[in-house]
Amino acid sequence: MKALCWHGRNDIRCDTVPDPVIEDSRDVIIKVTSCAICGSDLHLMDGLMPTMESGDVLGHEFMGEVVEVGQGFTKYKKGDRIIVPFNINCGECRQCKLGNFSVCERSNRNAAMAAAQFGYTTAGLFGYSHLTGGYAGGQAEYVRVPMADVAPMKVPDGMDDESVLFLTDILPTGWQGAEHCEIQGGETIAIWGAGPVGLFAIQSAKIMGAERIIVIETVPERIALAKKVGATDVIDFMNEDVFERIKEITKGQGADGVIDCVGMEASAGHGGITGVLSTVQEKLTATERPYALAEAIKAVRPCGIVSVPGVYGGPIPVNMGSIVQKGLTLKSGQTHVKRYLETLTKLIQEGKFDMTGLITHRSQDLADGPDLYKTFRDKKDGCVKVVFHL
Repeated sequence: MKALCWHGRNDIRCDTVPDPVIEDSRDVIIKVTSCAICGSDLHLMDGLMPTMESGDVLGHEFMGEVVEVGQGFTKYKKGDRIIVPFNINCGECRQCKLGNFSVCERSNRNAAMAAAQFGYTTAGLFGYSHLTGGYAGGQAEYVRVPMADVAPMKVPDGMDDESVLFLTDILPTGWQGAEHCEIQGGETIAIWGAGPVGLFAIQSAKIMGAERIIVIETVPERIALAKKVGATDVIDFMNEDVFERIKEITKGQGADGVIDCVGMEASAGHGGITGVLSTVQEKLTATERPYALAEAIKAVRPCGIVSVPGVYGGPIPVNMGSIVQKGLTLKSGQTHVKRYLETLTKLIQEGKFDMTGLITHRSQDLADGPDLYKTFRDKKDGCVKVVFHL
C-alpha cells in the first residue's frame, strides 16, 4: 500500500509499505477514506520530535471504512465508517476510567521510554514517534487500529467525511484549549495562532460565551478565516506590540484567559507563526525562544488562566516568576479526544462549527503528500489545511 513516511528532517516520501494485519482480537483494519496533515506533523518534519525512525508512517488525523476485524470483535463490522481519535485507549486503566484518555496507562508500547522522559507514560499515539508507541499512522491507504472497541466512533448516518474528520484531533483540541479557560460568559480570551487548532479554539470560545476573542496572527489567509469564525480583534504580531495592544483592548486589565495554539519552538508552519519569526527565534537566547508562550504568560491578567494545547516535546524555559507572582493557572495536555466526541458531534449537527472553511488544499493521491507537506509548512498558495480523500 501507499503511505507517507518520515526519512529524516525535511524528508517526507510516499513509499510502498506492507499492508497492516490483525495482531490482536481487539484490532480492526480500516481502508482510509480521508486523512489530513496536522500542524504537529510539521514538528516531525522539522526534526523536533525525538525517537523517529526512517520509514515511520505518519499521520494521526484519519478515518475510514472497516475492512477486517479481530476474532470475536463485535463493536464494528465490515463496512462501518469510523473516525479514529489520535490517541489509543485501553478503556480499562485508572486514567481511562477517569476520562483522561491522553494518558492511558496501557496503550503505549514503549511506556518505559515515555516514563523515562516524562515521569509517567502517555497514551499510545498514531504516527507520532516511538516515544508514543511507534504505531503506524493514518496517512496511508490502510491502518491497523488497536483497542478499536474504545476510542473510535461510528460516523452517524448522513454525515460526510469532511463533517467529522477533524473530530480525530484538531476540533477537540481547540475545544479543550478553550474549555481550560473556564469560560462562563463575558470573558476576553486571547489566542496565539489562527492555524487549524486556533480556528477551532476561536469557535469554541465563542460557543462557550466569550465576549471578546483576540487573535494573534500575521498570515493574511488565517487572519481572514479568524475574523470569519468569530475573532473580534486581530493583532498582527509582525507589525504591532502584542502586549501593548492587548492592554489597550482590555483597558489595562489583560485577557482573562490565553491560549497558546502554537507550541514547540513556535516553529515555522505551525499555528500561524511564519518562517520570518522562526528565523528571528534562531538568533534569540534559550530563554527567549518559546515566544508565543512567553507572550501569553505576560499578557494574561493576574489570576488568569494560561491554556496550552500547542505541542511541546521537551524542556523549555518558562517565566515561573510571572506565573507565581501573578497567581496564574497553567493548563495543558494532549487532548482527551474520546471525552468530547458526543458533545462535539451534536454541535456539528447543529451547525455550530464551520468544518470545511479551513480546508484550502485537497488531494486524492498520497503521492502528492511530500509536496503538500512543504506547501503547508511554507504557507505557499494560501495553505491552511490539507486533506486527502482516498
